[in-house]
Amino acid sequence: MPLPPAPTKRAALLSPDALDAPARSSHRGSRRSGDSRADEAAARSPQPLELFDSLGAEGAGGGAAVRPARRTRSKAAPTPAPVSAPAPQALIQVETRVTAVEPAAAAVEPAPQPPARAKRSKSNGPAKLFVLDTNVLLHDPMCLFRFEEHDIFLPMIVLEELDGHKKGTTEVARNGRQTSRTLDALAAAQGADIDKGLKLDTTGHREAGGRLFFQTAPLDYSLPISLPQGKADNQILGVVHALRDEYAQDRPGRPKQEVVLVSKDINMRVKARALGLAADDYQNDKTLEDGDLLYAGSLALPADFWTRQSKTVESWQSGSSTFYRISGPLVPNLYINQFVYFEAPGEPSMYARVTEIRDKTAVLKTLKDYSSGKNAVWGVNTRNREQNFAMNLLMDPEIDFVTLTGTAGTGKTLMALASGLTQVLDDRRYTEIIMTRATVSVGEDIGFLPGTEEEKMGPWMGALDDNLEFLAKGDGGGAGEWGRAATNELIRSRIKVKSMNFMRGRTFLNKYVIIDEAQNLTPKQMKTLITRAGPGTKIICMGNLAQIDTPYLTEGSSGLTFAVDKFKGWPHGGHITLARGERSRLADFASDVL
Repeated sequence: MPLPPAPTKRAALLSPDALDAPARSSHRGSRRSGDSRADEAAARSPQPLELFDSLGAEGAGGGAAVRPARRTRSKAAPTPAPVSAPAPQALIQVETRVTAVEPAAAAVEPAPQPPARAKRSKSNGPAKLFVLDTNVLLHDPMCLFRFEEHDIFLPMIVLEELDGHKKGTTEVARNGRQTSRTLDALAAAQGADIDKGLKLDTTGHREAGGRLFFQTAPLDYSLPISLPQGKADNQILGVVHALRDEYAQDRPGRPKQEVVLVSKDINMRVKARALGLAADDYQNDKTLEDGDLLYAGSLALPADFWTRQSKTVESWQSGSSTFYRISGPLVPNLYINQFVYFEAPGEPSMYARVTEIRDKTAVLKTLKDYSSGKNAVWGVNTRNREQNFAMNLLMDPEIDFVTLTGTAGTGKTLMALASGLTQVLDDRRYTEIIMTRATVSVGEDIGFLPGTEEEKMGPWMGALDDNLEFLAKGDGGGAGEWGRAATNELIRSRIKVKSMNFMRGRTFLNKYVIIDEAQNLTPKQMKTLITRAGPGTKIICMGNLAQIDTPYLTEGSSGLTFAVDKFKGWPHGGHITLARGERSRLADFASDVL
C-alpha cells in the first residue's frame, strides 16, 4: 500500500468541542463535501490561538498562499527556526472567536487521503439473477454467500422442498436445517425488506454484495404439455421462464438482468437448456476445475539445472544429508516439502526435498534411500521414485499430515501400515494405530452388520487384513507357526479400527491415524476428521480420485482434493502422487486399459 502524501496545510490545536465530534471515514463521499463540512465546523466552533507566528503573514491570505510559502521554506537553509521561546506557552490553550472563515478552513482542512482499496474484485459485466435449485442449498448451506455481487432468487417450491428435507440425522438433513437458519437470520436482520430483497451482507458475509429475493407472488408462465405441471423441477423451470421474460427489458428502478438456473441435477440443466433457458452447475464447491491441475508433490528439474546453478549454488553436509541452496526463476514455483529430482543419462541423479524458501532462494535436502535393504521399513522396501518420496514423508516425525493419491496397487496402504508399525512398535513414537475409512459401498448394501463397532467395520477393512498378512509373513523370519501367531496378536493389539460416524468430539493423543478411501469424503467430513488430531498425532489420508462412489462428489470437489490443495506448502504437511502400480502385472495392465 503506498504511503499517503505529505501534509500541505498547517497544523492547529483542536478545540474541546472538536474532540467530542464523532469519527467519520475520509474515503466516503466526495472531497467537496468533506471540505464543506470542515468549513461549517470551523465557523461554528471556537478556534485556538496559534502559538507560532513565523508564517502569519503568509497564512493571512488564505489557503492559496500557504502552499507556496511552505515550499519556499522547505528549500531554505536546513537549520530549523528556534522554538524554545514560546515553549512554555504551549501548555496554555487560549480560545478566541475568529470571524474570518477562510484561514480557519485552511488550517483544519484534512490532508489528502490515498484511495481506498476495493474490498473484493467484482467480475466484469452486469450483475445476474441466479435461481437456485433445492439440491444446491442441500449440498452447500453457505452457497447463498458465494455469488459475489449477483442476486439470488428462491422459488416458493424450493422452500417447500427444503422443509421436507429438514428431518433426520443425515448430512442432507443437517444442511437443510442450516440453510433454514441462514434464511431466518437474513429475514430477521434490521431493516430487512423482503419486497426489495434481503441484503446478503447483513450477517457478516462481506463478500456477498447482492440481494436475496423470494417468490412473493404467483408468476405467469407456460411450459410444454409434455412436462407435468405438478413436478417440483418443472415448477422451478416455469419460474425461471417467467423471470427471464420479466427481466428481459429495463424498467424504472430495475435494470435488465440475465436469469440463470443453478442446479446440481444434470437432467434439470438439460431440460432447462432444451427450453432455451440459461443453466449452470454449482461451481463453488470445486477446489479445482480440472483434476490434472492437482498438486502432485514432486517436480522434475530441467536438464540444464546444474549448468545454470553452477555459479550460485551453495552446498554443505549435515549428518547423512546434503543441503543445496539454489536461486533463479525456479524458486517461485516451489513449495515447502515438495520433492524435486534430477535424472539425466550419463549424470548422477539427485532426489531432494524443499525444506526452506526465503526471498529468492530455496534450500534442498537430499533424501534417505528406502529402496536399499538396510533401510527397509518393517521388511518393506520402496520400488520406485514416488514410493521413496512417500516413505520419507511417512517416516519424518516433523510431518504431521500426509496425503497420498494414486491408482490401485501403488502401495499406499502397505507403506502407511509398515511405517506405522515401525514407529509404534519399534520407535515407540506413537501409542497405537487408528484406522478408519468412508463406508460407501460400490454396489448394493448387504444390510446391517452384527457385533461391536470393530466387528461391524471388519468387512470394510479387507485392505487392512490383506496388508497385515503380508507384513506379518515378511517379518516372521523363520520364527515358526507360534512366532507368527504371536506377531499377529501383537500387531492386532496396537491397531484399532474405528467408524467415522463417532469421530465428532474426540481427540487423538500420540496416535498414528490412517484414513483410507478418503476420496469419498466431503470437505466438511475431511475437516471433521483432521481436527481430531491432538499433540503428537500424525494423520495419513490416502485414496484414488478415479474411484469416487459418493453421489455429487467429483475429482474437483472431493475432500481429498480439498485437503491436498489447502495443505500444500505447509511446513508440517506433505503430499505425493504415486504414479506406478506395483501390485502385479495383471493389475497394472487392467489399470491402463480398463
